[in-house]
Amino acid sequence: MTQIVALTGASGFIGQHITNALLERGIGVRALTRGRCNARQGVEWVRGSLDSEQSLATLVRGASAVIHCAGQVRGGSPDVFQRVNVDGTLRMVAAAKAAGSCERFLLISSLAARHPDLSWYARSKFEAERLAIDAAGTLPVSVFRPTAVYGPGDRELHPVFAWLLRGWLPRLGQADARLSFLHVQDLARACADWLAAARVRTTVYELSDGAMGGYDWDKLTAIGAAVRGAPVRQVNVPASLLRHLATLNLIWHRLVGGEPMLTPSKVNELLHPDWSSSDRAISADLGWRPGIELERALRGRLF
Repeated sequence: MTQIVALTGASGFIGQHITNALLERGIGVRALTRGRCNARQGVEWVRGSLDSEQSLATLVRGASAVIHCAGQVRGGSPDVFQRVNVDGTLRMVAAAKAAGSCERFLLISSLAARHPDLSWYARSKFEAERLAIDAAGTLPVSVFRPTAVYGPGDRELHPVFAWLLRGWLPRLGQADARLSFLHVQDLARACADWLAAARVRTTVYELSDGAMGGYDWDKLTAIGAAVRGAPVRQVNVPASLLRHLATLNLIWHRLVGGEPMLTPSKVNELLHPDWSSSDRAISADLGWRPGIELERALRGRLF
C-alpha cells in the first residue's frame, strides 16, 4: 500500500517542491487547497483551509504522517500571524492526533523563530513550535527551521540574485552581518529523508546550505563577481530609509487592503546581524546534507 502523507501549503513555493520530492519517492500526497487545483497523479486534493476542522479531519484521515508547510509570511498586524501560524498549527496537531493513523508530524517553521522578539512573524513561528510540541503529547513533532529559502518559483530572493548577477548588491544592516541560504530542492529532500527515517524525534533542526559560518556581504559580492566575470558593487541601504519605507508601506496597505511583506516589524529581521546556522543536528539524525551551495545555484541559474 502506498504511504499517504497529509501536506498543507502544497500549492505554495516550498510546498510544490515538497510534493515533487515525495512523488519521486513513490509517496502519495493528500494536499489541502483553498481554490482550484490541477489534477496530478499521486496527489489527492482536499478543498478547505486551516480554519475548517472538518477539512483537516478529511486531510489527515488514514495518513501516516503530516507535513505542515502552510504559513503566513505577510501581515500588517500580530493577529494575522497568530491566526494562521499559531492557531492553524494547533488545529493541524489536533487533527493528526484525532486521526489515529498519524505516526509523526513535521512542522516547517523558520530560522526567524530563533529570535521571537524580532518580529510578529518570528514570534508566531516560535509560539507555533512551542505550543505544537506541548499539544502533541506522545506524537513526535519534528521542527525544521530553514534559513532564507530560494529556488525556482521564489519571488522574494530572485530579484536580489538577479541584481547581483547584473553587478549590484543592495546591502542591509551591518557590513559584517552573517547570512545563510537554503535551496528549496534541498529543503524538499530533507522532508523526504525525514519521512524515510526509521524513527524521528521531537526536536528542532536548523537547515542551511552548509556554508561554514554563512555568508557576509563581501563574500556574496565575491561570489557574484566570480559568477558574472565582472565586478559587483555593494549599495548600502540605510536602516533609517528602510524603516521609513516600511512604515509607508504598512500605512498604504492598511488604506487599500492586502497584507504587506515589508513592515517595521519585518525590518527588524532584515537588519539582524547573525542569521548563520548549523546543519549538524539534522545531519547526525537523518543523514541529510545540503547539495546546492549558493555559488552553484547562481552559476546554474537555479533560482
